[in-house]
Amino acid sequence: MCHVTVSYLARAIENAGIPTVGVYIEAFEPTVQLMKPPRVLLTPHLMGRPIGLPHDRERQTAVIRAALRLLETSDHAPVLERFVP
Repeated sequence: MCHVTVSYLARAIENAGIPTVGVYIEAFEPTVQLMKPPRVLLTPHLMGRPIGLPHDRERQTAVIRAALRLLETSDHAPVLERFVP
């Protein structure tokens, strides 16, 4: 799904009262800055692999945990945070 579509969907879901967090690659930061989705975790990974390489369970788990922490700790939107490996 396109990162722009994900941003629109996140905003609509948030408007329905359900908190969201999106995981995007850093290449999409300019779009994220313009769209201002509610919560975003930017990662340094390749396009199509926002949580890391296939079979890299340690990295993928770290990204997912960082996204869940962002969901738990942010009390206002929009929030943009960078994943630091």
